[in-house]
Amino acid sequence: MEEIKITTPLDTETVCKLKTGNKVLISGTIYTARDAAHKRMIDMLKKGKELPFDIKGQVIYYVGPTPPKPGKVIGSAGPTTSTRMDAYTPELLKLGLKGMIGKGIRSQTVKDAISKYKGVYFAGVGGAAAVISKSIISARLIAFEDLGPEAIQELVVKDFPAVVVNDCHGGDLYIEGRKQFLSNS
Repeated sequence: MEEIKITTPLDTETVCKLKTGNKVLISGTIYTARDAAHKRMIDMLKKGKELPFDIKGQVIYYVGPTPPKPGKVIGSAGPTTSTRMDAYTPELLKLGLKGMIGKGIRSQTVKDAISKYKGVYFAGVGGAAAVISKSIISARLIAFEDLGPEAIQELVVKDFPAVVVNDCHGGDLYIEGRKQFLSNS
């Protein structure tokens, strides 16, 4: 299958063209955030404060990168388990978040929100954190420095590899892939 090149920020038209199983190469700006940063963002919203970045059309990468080695932009940057962000994700999708990158399954509530708000969930390449970091051109801390590796960073990426797991049409690669595997056995 051919890889699809997409550029952030994402719009609804681009998201709706993506289908479960598509291999994508993402270029542009993405943001890092794990569960502690997600909790803080939701707390900020509840207090009527603005988020540290404009979330409309953006992609959040669930990662806690290691410190960079001398001369490098970032250290290893592999995806973390996405279910830890499930409690916060529907609200962010409602506000315009278009994509998430992580690993593992999502709750039905998140999959429903992905369909309702026209978002997409990508799987990053697990176990290949050093390879993924080569797609990251620059990294800049923008919020929650006290969280260390869980702080929010703005990353500029070029041809960041990912696979569409949950599309806005209700597709789920983990379910469909298993069905296909079992029918071929």
